[in-house]
Amino acid sequence: MINPRIAVSALFLMNGFMIGNWAPQIPEFANRLSLDESQLGLMIAIFGFGSLVSMPITGIGVVKFGTAPATKITSMIATTTLVWLVLAPGIITATIAIFVFGAFIAGMDVAMNAMAVDVERKIDSPIMSSCHGFWSLGGLIGAVCGGYLIQYSGSFDQAIFSLLVALMLVAASWRQIISHEMITHKQLTPIGIPKTLLPYLIGISALFSALPEGAVIDWSAYYLRDEIGANALTSSYAFGAFSAAMAIVRFLGDPVRRRLGAVKTVKICSLAAALGLLVSGIASTPELIIIGFAITGLGLSNLIPIVFSAAGNLPGVAPGISLSLTTTIGYSGVLIAPAALGYISEFTGFSILFSGLAIFLFAVFFLAPITRHADFGQNQSTNR
Repeated sequence: MINPRIAVSALFLMNGFMIGNWAPQIPEFANRLSLDESQLGLMIAIFGFGSLVSMPITGIGVVKFGTAPATKITSMIATTTLVWLVLAPGIITATIAIFVFGAFIAGMDVAMNAMAVDVERKIDSPIMSSCHGFWSLGGLIGAVCGGYLIQYSGSFDQAIFSLLVALMLVAASWRQIISHEMITHKQLTPIGIPKTLLPYLIGISALFSALPEGAVIDWSAYYLRDEIGANALTSSYAFGAFSAAMAIVRFLGDPVRRRLGAVKTVKICSLAAALGLLVSGIASTPELIIIGFAITGLGLSNLIPIVFSAAGNLPGVAPGISLSLTTTIGYSGVLIAPAALGYISEFTGFSILFSGLAIFLFAVFFLAPITRHADFGQNQSTNR
């Protein structure tokens, strides 16, 4: 039997792998269904809507039935969702398929983060940053393998490949999934909307951390091409540098957090991310802008993992509820906000937009004290 840390890391790897395989499928999906840009945008919005619907429902399921059933159900269905998208014959079935895809990928996200919090408590050591590092690694592997298979073998073969790999990763974790429960549920508050302010402040911190990430993912390459005049290859380096920096630092984040503590780590990371955005917004050459986005990735890398860990350890609040609330509020920064930012950029330009996003990270800096609950050494006695 593999240990719990490896098991939960495999789940994060699998979830990222599915998202990575979806990225090269998007143009194939649009071409097969003859979708124009606005229709494809609507489809992607339906993915986000499915995610936002699923997160609180999964949180309730985690609290009511435990981490294991929620993780089993969401992960098993999530493995099949890319095949559904490839086989969908028309607009209606594709709409249903992409809603289900978003719902179960996001539902699995809530469940596996809850399991990661439980494992952190069991081994009395932070693992959340490295778990999210495995998610980033899975996305990279999925995108590379998926793009290659689509190019040389076709969309259906790529979807079957993703299904088989995802099933193997879930199977490798299966015994730990079914044996590992969050024993704290019965000792915490019953299912319901939290009545204290703290969970919502944690959610706002997640939102302010995720919003710049969504902006860089969706608009960094466009910014370099449209406003700076870089070519397509150079423009792609912006997101590449951002993603590489984020993935690498996430694997280093847990020992840093163990040494410095959650609050100090969040303060340093939020200031670094704000500095990176300011550099990207003020700089006038592609090279400096790319460096700025890399610094942004370095800073953002550990904010969401620490915020999620803090959410799962809030005293008096069931982890499933606080995590689903945090993910729902926070991921709206990635799923919904970038579209609004694109509209704002028509009036401000991306230079001002990226510089302005630093304000949100200064807010994360001032909210850093609420992440102290991610440090189990001082909180375990109250959380168990």
